[in-house]
Amino acid sequence: MEKNIFAKIKAPKLEKKLPTVLTKDEIKRLIAVHKNFKHQLLIKMLYSSGLRVSECVSLKINDLELDEKMGTVRSGKGRKDRLIILSDNLISDIRKYLNKRNDNSPYLFPSRDTHITARMAQKIVNEAAKKADIKKRVFCHALRSSFATHLLESGTDIRIIQELLGHANLQTTQRYTKVSTEQLKKIRSPLDDLT
Repeated sequence: MEKNIFAKIKAPKLEKKLPTVLTKDEIKRLIAVHKNFKHQLLIKMLYSSGLRVSECVSLKINDLELDEKMGTVRSGKGRKDRLIILSDNLISDIRKYLNKRNDNSPYLFPSRDTHITARMAQKIVNEAAKKADIKKRVFCHALRSSFATHLLESGTDIRIIQELLGHANLQTTQRYTKVSTEQLKKIRSPLDDLT
């Protein structure tokens, strides 16, 4: 009987990098540099609701309950629906944006017969980061990471953050506990207690 010669070979460990997190000041600068209101709205939506880029670009107006400050992501990762939060600031901007729009597209971020692409959203975020002179590698997912980390720093329970992000596994959400520099700054070194 032939033995599997690959059975004893261990798979290489995947590198686990910490997610890129922007400071609140960097988020403000990222939003402020865009003069295009639709692009500004896209950045605000990605950050304020913690959406994946694919979820954000395909968001439909009917999935937003502006009076309830909530929205629904339909068939997100894992084909599951989930609720998202909408900030007061964002709701005000969405209302202004929708009042000025002159098309009947069901999508919040329309483009021709469908919605803008994830690649286009990525380009919008990259250009904003360059204009804002942010030295970190900024991409759409960094806004999602920043959303989670800033919620954690403000004392939001990690299980609620897990639900908002649509993570099936709490360990995925716990990655953000490793990047919360505000939490780390609060820790007092035991050396300081020796005096």
